Amino acid sequence: MTTTTKEPAQIQDDGQADDVANGDAAGLPSSIVVEEYVTVRALAERMDRSPIDLIKVLMQFGIMAPIDQTLDHDTAAIVGEELGIEVLWPVVEEEQPEEAPPEDLRPKERVLIQEIVAGEVEGSLVERPPVVAVLGHVDHGKTTLLDRIRRTNVVDTEAGGITQHTGAYQVEVEGKKITFLDTPGHEAFTAMRARGAQVTDIVILVVAADDGIMPQTREAISHARAADVTIIVAINKIDQPNANINRVMEDLSTVDLTPEEWGGDTVTVPISALNGDGVNDLLDNILVVAELDQHQANPSGQCVGTVIEAELDKQRGITATLLVQNGTLKRGASLVVGDSWGRVKAMTDHEGNPLKTAGPSTPTIVLGLNGVPDAGEVFTVTKNDKAARALVADRQNQAARQVLTAAPAPMTLEDMFARVEGGEAATLNIIVRADTQGTLAPVVHSLEQLANDEINVKIMQSVVGDITESDVMLAEASQAIIIGFGVNIDKSALVRAEQSGVEIRHYRIIYKMIEDVELALAGMLDPIFEEVVIGHAEVRQMFRVRRGGLIAGCMVLDGVVRRNSQARLVRNDSTIITTTIENLKRFTEDVNEVRGGYECGINLAGVNSDLQEGDIIEVFEKQQVR
Repeated sequence: MTTTTKEPAQIQDDGQADDVANGDAAGLPSSIVVEEYVTVRALAERMDRSPIDLIKVLMQFGIMAPIDQTLDHDTAAIVGEELGIEVLWPVVEEEQPEEAPPEDLRPKERVLIQEIVAGEVEGSLVERPPVVAVLGHVDHGKTTLLDRIRRTNVVDTEAGGITQHTGAYQVEVEGKKITFLDTPGHEAFTAMRARGAQVTDIVILVVAADDGIMPQTREAISHARAADVTIIVAINKIDQPNANINRVMEDLSTVDLTPEEWGGDTVTVPISALNGDGVNDLLDNILVVAELDQHQANPSGQCVGTVIEAELDKQRGITATLLVQNGTLKRGASLVVGDSWGRVKAMTDHEGNPLKTAGPSTPTIVLGLNGVPDAGEVFTVTKNDKAARALVADRQNQAARQVLTAAPAPMTLEDMFARVEGGEAATLNIIVRADTQGTLAPVVHSLEQLANDEINVKIMQSVVGDITESDVMLAEASQAIIIGFGVNIDKSALVRAEQSGVEIRHYRIIYKMIEDVELALAGMLDPIFEEVVIGHAEVRQMFRVRRGGLIAGCMVLDGVVRRNSQARLVRNDSTIITTTIENLKRFTEDVNEVRGGYECGINLAGVNSDLQEGDIIEVFEKQQVR
């Protein structure tokens, strides 16, 4: 019989100790394999024991863990030791795709809705309404056009005296439906794409007949092209006395949107959103383009879609506007959105009318989620609440392991050489900002000349003016780098670039820019890193834990302490050791970071004895100099 030495306060009653110690005799497994993180429920299933048994053992060590609590491997090993079961690390022979619930659309491997539809049986696919976004320059009439379409083609009602605002609505034209996204502009349009959502089928580009192509119009074109969607141009304000449709068509030709009337393939429709002239023609053209593009989905297939917007309503609670893109969403269905889940308690359309079902391309407002999801998050329907909770727990475990997010890793110049060396046909996407139009043209021309058989250089956008947050969002969505020539960068753009890892390079000499890009593509441009101190923590007390080494009870003095960051142990202004933060805890919970003013437990890698009260742990990271 295997026995385990315990502290007096941790000794079980004799009957329970005998049951635990004689696990093998009861048919329990002698060993199990556990990854870095596991829930109490999953661990109990692998040990073939009741979760209550595990919770009792955890309580002996002062850990109050519910059944869905996530445990690290060391804690699982301690529980296993108490139950007479050896907990092993998985043996990795070769990389295998990790098993996941069949409904899983986790961020690290989020499947595009189009791929799901492509996997449906061909005979099951039916035509669905097209999804349309309206983009363009400010004051060119986007909102007026959307209001005109809604007033003309949608019954304007309010449910229960509450004004219904949705991020999407449907109109009906000659018996066919069109879904419009009521987005504030191309920033929101691209923000959804940056999260991995491909929602829009057609973009209506609104251009004022009395103004022509403007900077925001060019940006909108770049965002629409990055999404690879069909563009229809609505030439608005034809009722104005100074309207010049021919000039707008000339401008369109300069940005490769040659109108059909001039031998191109871009549909252009003159309209007046103010008085309604041409709006019906625009809607007819949307239906024609949609028929040519053949947008299809399977109403009986896997139900998935995208969050258009969500909010915490004071009266109704958490509401989310969902766009169904495949399958049929039903009232009472269990669904998962990111790290949130819930059962659809109520569904309404854009007018506030109750719905029982919502098919492909149908926007609907739902109640019942337990958290407010982000716009652009993919939702998926599960079999029941239990499956939904299990999927959310799985995603939380993945987050604990710091899995890569949905958006592709931002591209850098150094990445390009690695891709070419790996045999990939690489495309370097570049967004160019210059101080004048006279400078912009030669910069773009010089960059385009760097393309060769192995690397294609694609200019996603070239605009005069300072670098904006919109540029960074476009770079996120299209894996582009930003090159600024003689321009400044907005503070908001700089913050977003730092957070997302988008590379921004500034130049004032054109040959220096060409030289840097050439060296990077040849694998000769080495990134420069510097140490940046991000926080300090003072050691207040030491604790020894079984199998966990020495834990320093600390107070974070300033900044932030992050798990896996590098750290220096400083005593009397002298560095004792430079190491890494192996574990970071708040009370009994493993956390990724702790900010200034809070207490935490820190386990420094390789430090098992040399710690004293009053020592300072200086946390730093190596960041690339941009």
